[in-house]
Amino acid sequence: LQLFHQVLLQAVCRNGELTILFSVQERWYLFPIPIFSLADRNYRSWLDRPDRWRRVDYGVHVVRRNFRGRNEQLVANLQLGFNRKYELFYEAPGYGQRRRIGFGAGASYYRSRALDYATQNDRLVNFRQQNGGEDAPILRRYATVGLRWRRTVQHLTALNATYDHERVSDSAYRLNPAYFLDGPSRRYLEIGLISTLNQRNTFAYPLTGQFAQLSATYRAFVGSTPGILTLRGRYARYVALGGPFYYSAGLRGQVRVARQLGYADSRAFGYDVLVRGYDALVIEGFHYGLLQQGLTYKLFDAGQLHLRAVDNPRFNQIPLVLYLNTFVDAGYVSNRAALPTNRLPNQLLASAGVALHAATYYDWVFTVEYTRTRHGYGGFFFRTEFPI
Repeated sequence: LQLFHQVLLQAVCRNGELTILFSVQERWYLFPIPIFSLADRNYRSWLDRPDRWRRVDYGVHVVRRNFRGRNEQLVANLQLGFNRKYELFYEAPGYGQRRRIGFGAGASYYRSRALDYATQNDRLVNFRQQNGGEDAPILRRYATVGLRWRRTVQHLTALNATYDHERVSDSAYRLNPAYFLDGPSRRYLEIGLISTLNQRNTFAYPLTGQFAQLSATYRAFVGSTPGILTLRGRYARYVALGGPFYYSAGLRGQVRVARQLGYADSRAFGYDVLVRGYDALVIEGFHYGLLQQGLTYKLFDAGQLHLRAVDNPRFNQIPLVLYLNTFVDAGYVSNRAALPTNRLPNQLLASAGVALHAATYYDWVFTVEYTRTRHGYGGFFFRTEFPI
């Protein structure tokens, strides 16, 4: 539930009686975090932009965890800069005596000064509005509401309903009339069911345990655009090999069922999911599969670094662990409508590399890796999460 920094257990036996003492250290629950981020999919794709220094977002991201002392969460985003985003989300994990039924709701408004409207040579083609007017290349608004059922602490199922309205400018629509299938704007209702089993030893940098997730979503459009059924699955296993060595393997897959897809709905690799090393590229398609494996060596464990200048125990104890990691990835995207200029769909994608991982403060993970792919791409990459 991510409520505490640490939980200590002490058993005391006196005069034939067993006493068990629990000692917990609560996390800090209010986080106003400044936003200063790159307005792109990842660092490598941002470097490839000629106007990269204008593609920066700034603002404030506020998270209030354990809201009202019930492990509720309130999230607000006020983002300005290249992409404007105003969001508010609320999540309640459980109501009732057994606290198994939960609730979630949220709303979002987003507009950008540029739009990636097509893919050529496996790279995004960008359009930026030049007249400085109010007609943004893309505008997106949505509201969502959902129910949660927590069968156990480790098993959560969510049912969500989302109403979405998206619009691209006339200039962007003329560049790619297939961006949406039914004109420059669209509305749709999306129903999604997702079930998650999380039996990892930690959220941020798991070393043992397993993680499984299955989801099914159906998107019903207003108008003549055919509906889209998307099935996704993910499984990861983490094994301690003995001593400082650990092994991890992850498998992801997606199946889309639709008569036809607009460009905006054809995303596969290069966004939330990718074969490492292909960061600057995108691969569109209906279906995909991804296998990732890694061998990790615990290089250095500093324990708890104590900051004497800080009095608050929630902040003055900083954990720091460094890991050396080697990995291999393999993936495949199926796209029966791939353009001849894009050569990566319907091909085996594979990469291998070595990385240095740092796990620290409040579940933060930083990774620096060097990767080479079977297509000759590669280099150094920086990430802010555990990749499997």
